Amino acid sequence: MPTKALPPLSLAWIIWSLGALLYLMGFFQRVAPAVMTEELMRDFGIGAAGLGNLSAFYFYSYVAMQIPTGIAADTLGPRRLLSAGALVAGIGTGLFALAPSIIWANLGRFLIGGSVAVAFVGMLKLANNWFPARLFAMVTGMALFVGIIGAVSAGPPLSLLITHFDWRLVMLGAALFTLAVSASIWLAVRDCPHDKGFADYVESNVNSRITLPGMARNVGAVFSNRNAFLLFIIPGGIVGCVLTFSGLWGVPYLSTHQNMSTAEASSLTSLLLVAWALGGPTFGWLSDRIGRRKPLYLLGCLICLIGWSVILFVPKLPLSALIAVLILTGFCSGCMIVSFAFAKESLPPHLAGTVSGVVNMGVMLGPMLLQPGVGLILDWQWQGSLGQGVKVYGLQAYQAGFSLMIAWAALSMLLLLFTRETYCRQID
Repeated sequence: MPTKALPPLSLAWIIWSLGALLYLMGFFQRVAPAVMTEELMRDFGIGAAGLGNLSAFYFYSYVAMQIPTGIAADTLGPRRLLSAGALVAGIGTGLFALAPSIIWANLGRFLIGGSVAVAFVGMLKLANNWFPARLFAMVTGMALFVGIIGAVSAGPPLSLLITHFDWRLVMLGAALFTLAVSASIWLAVRDCPHDKGFADYVESNVNSRITLPGMARNVGAVFSNRNAFLLFIIPGGIVGCVLTFSGLWGVPYLSTHQNMSTAEASSLTSLLLVAWALGGPTFGWLSDRIGRRKPLYLLGCLICLIGWSVILFVPKLPLSALIAVLILTGFCSGCMIVSFAFAKESLPPHLAGTVSGVVNMGVMLGPMLLQPGVGLILDWQWQGSLGQGVKVYGLQAYQAGFSLMIAWAALSMLLLLFTRETYCRQID
């Protein structure tokens, strides 16, 4: 009997890319509030703390879903997860677009976050099943690249749309697109190569029976591993800085204190995200190439810490210098993508989905805590200034809020020193 051939890479990329569309929309939703701050504050009658909380409702459910998603990816399979996630995300986006009050808007954001939470872990599971192991870190980096495309589309393009159409109408269009993604994934994506007649790269455990004791053992095994526990905390400091700045507070900060229009400020935050997108696959590829995880990650963290300190605490930075530092900081923020391969190699292969969910939960803890945290400090530091009915915050208020970002970035670098190098091989 002839041996089955491994799936062609072209097919693997097609399967993976359909799943990646949900991740693209998830990133779009993460940063969309940044260019709608005035509209949202005016429509719902909220200040900085309320806006930070509205944006963070996405992250509350996203973070809560990560461990269940990782377990489900190891048992139910990515196809079911991704198609169901896109369906609920479309419904949540529609609810957010039609929300008559802040309560309904929060609920819509909550549904969006909880549903797109399956996207990244589902993509990692597809990468694990459909690609050779030597490409895993690079494919993971490409996931970030796709996500940033979604984030950039929520910058100048979304800002342009909102100037011509009501933000609610634009969000309804996003809801319809997400529902179409759900149908496409269900029709075309398959969990493993053998579902399309090819040989598998790894032994499949899809459709394994889920038990609560089994879940608890898997999660306990992940958190008891030193690398996995540290990598649960570390990337939140890097991603928290990027998404707190580009996803919510960077545009009003640049508009107020760098004399930029909203469109110009959103272009700069989008540039940061583009650099982040390029840094992800680059750091993943370099890490695979040199056979090490820790040195590149440390270097990236150090540059990020210095970069954010300059961006946030050097007033009146010349525009050319600001752009250069934003690009460098964004690019080096791509170092966080190493977390997933680093953690996966620290545990047995059958825990790949669970550990990916745990690490991604840690990634999103950063923006979940920092976005409302910065907003809370801004409201505490507000001096009573208003502009077109919206609160305007002083430079000292922003610097006080942004100090939270710097503190977590510094903690990330410190904790990384205590991780154990895997040399790009399974060590347990």
